[in-house]
Amino acid sequence: MTSVAGASKGSLVCVGVGMTLGSHLTPISKSEIERADVVFAGVSDALVEMWLREMHADVRSLQPYYAEGKSRRRTYEQMVDAILAEVRAGKRVCGVFYGHPGIFALAPHRSIEIARAEGYDARMEPGVSSEDCLYADLGIDPGSLGCQHFEATQFLLHKRNVDPSAWLFLWQVGQVGDLSLGKVGTGAPYRQILVDVLSRDYPLDHPVIIYSVPTLPIEAPSIRRIRLADLPATHVTTSDTVALAPSRAMVPDEEIRRRLESLMRSEAA
Repeated sequence: MTSVAGASKGSLVCVGVGMTLGSHLTPISKSEIERADVVFAGVSDALVEMWLREMHADVRSLQPYYAEGKSRRRTYEQMVDAILAEVRAGKRVCGVFYGHPGIFALAPHRSIEIARAEGYDARMEPGVSSEDCLYADLGIDPGSLGCQHFEATQFLLHKRNVDPSAWLFLWQVGQVGDLSLGKVGTGAPYRQILVDVLSRDYPLDHPVIIYSVPTLPIEAPSIRRIRLADLPATHVTTSDTVALAPSRAMVPDEEIRRRLESLMRSEAA
């Protein structure tokens, strides 16, 4: 292992390239890619990898670590090992991930955590995420009614307190219920269980939006509108996000309003 106190001390920065090819890359992230000794790419499209290779001569894809039937936990461990091996070798390493490198991305967080614990300089630069694009494409202001975000399988496995007066967003519904962490996607019976859980708080005829952000500038966002009851029979990919609008109005807390009004009156006196 290279001494972290030596002249060839390694470093790590994980950046996001955004969701749409060439459109979302920030100047600082572009600079980090160009200045790196080694670039690791965990992106969603082969075209994005080709684009990265135009910016840097040593781009190493992380995609080969994925395999049908292989636990994603093991995949992420191998990605982290590959990234840290170059950091420990004294290299300036840039991990490039689609969207935001800190959202639904275990490898960047774990790599930075371990690198910092070992004394290396490691940080994250944000990128445009699928969530950011969703708000723009669906015309949703998260501050108007509030939002709840859950990973779909985690949502099933834990008793969450859902607020039907706020937006509900479920991520990675295409592989909901995969306890093995090795499936590329799950089918209708798994989504039926999800519907059974959601029906505790939403009627079966409640509108559902299935959203997917475009990865190429020439593409348009995919926005499909169905009923909750139709979700099991609807094809959902791992890149799709399921959105449920509020099913009821917010309930005013009149006691708190009275306390606030009384406080304001006392301040004005």
